[in-house]
Amino acid sequence: MRSYIGGQRAVTSNDFIELALGTPLELWLGVEGESEMERAARLDAARDILAADPGMADDAIRIAAAAIEEYAPELFNVVPLARPARSRRVRNGAAA
Repeated sequence: MRSYIGGQRAVTSNDFIELALGTPLELWLGVEGESEMERAARLDAARDILAADPGMADDAIRIAAAAIEEYAPELFNVVPLARPARSRRVRNGAAA
């Protein structure tokens, strides 16, 4: 089954997120090995986009919250650890 959003084909989960936000994820998350100058330019572009569309931040938060809620078990993969038994020291003698 093929999924299209606004005429664009979405194949991966990243495609759905990018189409929902209207921007590539790399704009917000960065890329490995980017220089300080590239990072500053990327963040400047992101600020310009948020200034032009103030509701976008709310949309991004809503999408992130929905993704965390749906994929929380895989994201956090929390396993309770067994607590070690406490050892009790027994004192012999009278209390002072």
